[in-house]
Amino acid sequence: MTVTAATRDAYGAALEEIGGRYPEVVVLDADLSESTRTYKFAKKYPDRFFQMGISEQDMVCTAAGLASAGKMPFASSFAIFGSRAWEQIRNMVCRANLNVNLCFSHAGISVGEDGASAQALEDIAITRALPRMRVFVPADDIETTQVINYLVAHRDGPAYVRLGRAKVPRVHDEKYQFRAGRADKLREGKDATIIACGIMVAAALDAADLLEKEGVKAVVLNMSTIKPIDAEAIAAASRATGRIVTAEEHSIIGGLGSAVAEVLAERAPCPMKRIGTQDVFGESGAPDELLRKYGLTKENIAQAVRSLM
Repeated sequence: MTVTAATRDAYGAALEEIGGRYPEVVVLDADLSESTRTYKFAKKYPDRFFQMGISEQDMVCTAAGLASAGKMPFASSFAIFGSRAWEQIRNMVCRANLNVNLCFSHAGISVGEDGASAQALEDIAITRALPRMRVFVPADDIETTQVINYLVAHRDGPAYVRLGRAKVPRVHDEKYQFRAGRADKLREGKDATIIACGIMVAAALDAADLLEKEGVKAVVLNMSTIKPIDAEAIAAASRATGRIVTAEEHSIIGGLGSAVAEVLAERAPCPMKRIGTQDVFGESGAPDELLRKYGLTKENIAQAVRSLM
């Protein structure tokens, strides 16, 4: 796998491209356009870009108003700061089922040196709990571009897209076709299933390589749609392999691991392990060091699989 770009970079480029095709697209930012990469859209379409300042609640309410007037807003900030507007997201966007796209960057522990106060590890949980909200966590730049184009083509109400700061390996090729609500099987196997999202998809593939050297063949599913989750794929994986490990750059509470566990409990129970942060806050440090310290590596995933064998 070749390191390419951060998902936030793909987001900025996708906005710039769709802006030329869809005049109803507008972009809002909360004083972070350089970091979220919305500055690209702002330079090209300044009359459709709204710099809201450090006022995420106002940004969400303004996006709701624009959506109700027929515009298609993309609202951007850091994931941790976007959570300030949870009440506005709930009451102004989700209750009215407005077509507002919340694309929040710098999620997860890989924000690194910014420290615990800036590392959103609960954002999937709080958005997944909202009725009508769709939740997407793309694994690489190719998938990010396709998710943004999907949202333009399928205006089905609120959406949350989780983006990252760090550059990530490309796990898809140019032939990949994103399908909302459907898991993407990246690797075949028979002994266990690894279900991952975001930057942990690359780690899951690496873990499968480690396991194969030991004679263990693991399925790898990229679950980039957290809600609505692909319950059929999860149940089928449980029945076929009998062991499931989830991997996410997020708390194990309320995120991908919880969503998969809910499906298994109701449809096809099997032994499982959840890789993610263990009900803790992060800390300042280099991203790779933090991923190791908090157990978010290929070795941790492989060991979780071994523990179920």
